[in-house]
Amino acid sequence: MSAPILSLQNITYTLGGRPLLDGAELGVLPGERICLVGRNGSGKSTLLKIASGDTIADSGERFVQPGTKVHYLAQEPDLSAYPTTFDYASEGLDETETYRARSMLAELGMTGEESCQNLSGGEVRRCALARALAAEPDLLLLDEPTNHLDLPSITWLEKELAATRCAMIVISHDRRLLETLSRSVVWLENGVTRRLDQGFARYESWRDEVLEQQERDAHKLDRQIAREEDWMIYGVTARRKRNVRRVGELAALRAQRRELASRGKGTLRMAATEAESAGKITIAAEGVNWAYDDRAIVRNLDLRVLRGDRLGLVGANGAGKTTLLRLLTGKMEPQSGTVKMGPSVAMVTLDQQRESLDPAKTLAETLAGGSGDMVQVGDEKRHVVGYMKDFLFRPEQARTPVGKLSGGERGRLALACALAKPSSLMVLDEPTNDLDLETLDLLQDMLADYAGTVLLVSHDRDFLDRVASSVLVSDGGGDWIEYAGGYSDMLIQRGDVPAGRETSQSEAEEIAPKSALKTEKKPKKLSYNDKRALDLLPQKMAELEKKIQTYRDVLADPGLYSRDAAKFQKTTQLLEAAEQDLTRSEEEWLELEMKKEILENQ
Repeated sequence: MSAPILSLQNITYTLGGRPLLDGAELGVLPGERICLVGRNGSGKSTLLKIASGDTIADSGERFVQPGTKVHYLAQEPDLSAYPTTFDYASEGLDETETYRARSMLAELGMTGEESCQNLSGGEVRRCALARALAAEPDLLLLDEPTNHLDLPSITWLEKELAATRCAMIVISHDRRLLETLSRSVVWLENGVTRRLDQGFARYESWRDEVLEQQERDAHKLDRQIAREEDWMIYGVTARRKRNVRRVGELAALRAQRRELASRGKGTLRMAATEAESAGKITIAAEGVNWAYDDRAIVRNLDLRVLRGDRLGLVGANGAGKTTLLRLLTGKMEPQSGTVKMGPSVAMVTLDQQRESLDPAKTLAETLAGGSGDMVQVGDEKRHVVGYMKDFLFRPEQARTPVGKLSGGERGRLALACALAKPSSLMVLDEPTNDLDLETLDLLQDMLADYAGTVLLVSHDRDFLDRVASSVLVSDGGGDWIEYAGGYSDMLIQRGDVPAGRETSQSEAEEIAPKSALKTEKKPKKLSYNDKRALDLLPQKMAELEKKIQTYRDVLADPGLYSRDAAKFQKTTQLLEAAEQDLTRSEEEWLELEMKKEILENQ
């Protein structure tokens, strides 16, 4: 086995008097691809900065193989000291790398002559990525690389990272990116790291298994503590020395129980405050037009958004998503056409830049609106500290200025403010930026239970697939086309193949590019191979489900690992392979069903 090019051992780091890292470890082999996961505020970015050498740990060892070239892409790169984007992207690069940096800037839609003083978040990110990838380091450390990127840029980044041979550690909330790239997972929780030598697709089930084991350990400790407490009260007291020893053991058990409790997931409670039901139609747009400098942003748009719809707006940066959102919500008047909102629609907005948050105000002042220690949540008043805890803020953070919070904490605070207001229309502009995976899961569940309407702008493909009931897509020329379902459903309906997914021979024959569909003759029915696959897939999926259940039954034996570690490992591998096969089969069946429906309705 190769020696690690980076090794962190027993890393500790204290922030604000609180231990952020407590014995964390991390090792990276040449070419290895690791995703670093954990809740917002758990110390992921700090650990990555320690790995890069930008931050010094309080204690522990950092070793980098001599000659290893390490490049760190910060979550918020600072370009303020550079005149142009090319000056930043080419700093410290040799002639070949400089040429590559300019080429990558061009691929990302930049000239290199843009002033660094007037860049959007997406332009900053693209420039930083061009610099990182052009350098061709041995180890690439990426902190939220997809933040502020549009879908074409994310697709480009995925392909570039998949093609590179360098090792990498990635922090990201983008599930699709992590599933595509990662081969190992490092989970950071309560300052301690745990490692899974499998891809991100296996992470969530593995994490749940670990947490369930912690629950079982905590239950056993509770029973042991109860027995010791009973002995302390009713036991024989003649042997004083033995009593003193057992008192010490009881104290140690209680300390161990507190430690286990502190490792729990915590409880993030997220629920939207719903206003009284509005009418059936939330937004009606007819013949809406908007152009800027003779460039059409919205052209002849007719749209109905009904109560309960979850409409995702999709398009490249600059396509006009924010403009369209402002038109639909009445914040801008169309140059022609009409936009009407239904009667008694109550709207709340979560903006992309969190501009509603004042960095000078404290967390408590922001939630309470400056009116004491109570938060108005719908018709109910709640104490600010109690409401903070619902969103995983600690009581001592109540007086923390908003400007001192991490990006993820600001995201949770903006959500807490928005969800406290009664609404029947929720407008979410890039809500997934900086949020951790657990918070995204809960946000998704909350939106599923929300009776009102959701307008969503997002570049997170997985989140769009999970939340959107339809997507409105820009063609880049002012026309917006609505597709039923999420992002992947849209790609299938357009005849595109999702990024990172291999195309079968039958798909290559049957699915033409979107441009070709306009001129070539369209097939009227499924091919023989597709029809046969559609007939056989249900039986295959049923057989796979039986296999999966069999493997799970074997692994349910608590003594299997200690009795036969080899069988445990082999069964785990078989289970993972069967689950992946089932997922592929389900996706193939769904695509063929949708393809069949589209062909039949032509």
